Amino acid sequence: MRVLVIGSGGREHALAWKIAQSPLLSKLFIAPGNGGTGEIAENVALDITDHASVIALCQAEKIDFVVVGPDAQVVAGLGDDVRAAGFDCFCPSKAAGQLEGSKGFTKALCDEMGIPTAAYDRFDNEAAALAYLYAQGAPIVIKADGLAAGKGVTVAMSVEEAEAAIIDCFAGAFGQSGAEVVIEEFMEGEEVSLFVLCDGADILPLTTAQDHKRAFDGDIGPNTGGMGAYSPAPVMTPDIYQETLDRVIWPTVRGLAARGTPYQGVLYAGLMLTATGPRLVEYNARFGDPETQVMVMRMASDILPLLHATAKGTLAGHDVVWKDQYALTIIMATKGYPGSYSKGSEIAGAATAGSDHVHVFHAGTRRDGARLLAEGGRVLNVTALGSSILEAQQRVYAGVDKIVWPEGFCRRDIGWRELARSGV
Repeated sequence: MRVLVIGSGGREHALAWKIAQSPLLSKLFIAPGNGGTGEIAENVALDITDHASVIALCQAEKIDFVVVGPDAQVVAGLGDDVRAAGFDCFCPSKAAGQLEGSKGFTKALCDEMGIPTAAYDRFDNEAAALAYLYAQGAPIVIKADGLAAGKGVTVAMSVEEAEAAIIDCFAGAFGQSGAEVVIEEFMEGEEVSLFVLCDGADILPLTTAQDHKRAFDGDIGPNTGGMGAYSPAPVMTPDIYQETLDRVIWPTVRGLAARGTPYQGVLYAGLMLTATGPRLVEYNARFGDPETQVMVMRMASDILPLLHATAKGTLAGHDVVWKDQYALTIIMATKGYPGSYSKGSEIAGAATAGSDHVHVFHAGTRRDGARLLAEGGRVLNVTALGSSILEAQQRVYAGVDKIVWPEGFCRRDIGWRELARSGV
């Protein structure tokens, strides 16, 4: 099978790395890829926002299957266009992708299907949003309605912080994504992620993970696209897992199918485990980043037939096997992220940071001859397997310490919550 992966981040490197292990694969392309993906696939310099160029590549290279990684391409309908051109594609439709593209859309579906989530309201003007805020008080959650690279959510512990977030949205801080704002009840509990494959009618539950959104140790600082993650998440007990499938996942799948917009792809549910049970925080219509990195490290099954069956509507009867190990990843980011940061700093040691248990996935990197340069905010994902969270963490940071990059930083406490729970 000739496969094209769309994207350039750590998620896409991880997916390509796992796909490259499949005996079904004959040739792997990634567009545009990054400084690390060229070792396992053919990088293709391509503007992935130009759907005609993507289709032309598929035709020229006789691609059998396209796997779309980034949220922006899901929401822009790349999957629809690729399928219309006659190619199999792992990517939800543009209509179903509104689960991520519009928080208001998802909230309305929750109302319709009785899915437990935070109380909310939706606003298209600043004055009405501020009036609602003043009536509700804090803590409260402010969300740009559309895509904002993981940075459009403010968990405001004061009215002043929430007020600033609302003003920023309507002032254009997130472009059109902030033209509408969703204001939500603050939910008390622990956040966790659950992933399932869905082919429109059937689902295949995958696994759980916990991300670390804040930029700095101790869960302080601004929200980011994610600074590290581990999988599985032991806090997600089998009973809670099943309750989430019954009360959140299945109603979503059935609701979208009933609307005539069946969901085919990976369904990524961000959940809050509250005193009254799991409640939906938000949906993502693609694999998580950095959750994919830990997921593929733990997956013993061949991922390629699972993705293809999802795209073809033939998921029934498939299963997935996991290694009996934990995986943990940390993000090495450019200093200044998630705010402004410089590009072009040199990274040394990334090629020697790996081992039998450790792999380095690239995100914002590029090659300049023999040199590896940082080209983004989140740059490297050092990922390890271990028999425990502690062992995985120790292996990760041993890998990190082999990398020489003065312009980079990372959190040193990824996995802290689970380690504290286990008394480490």
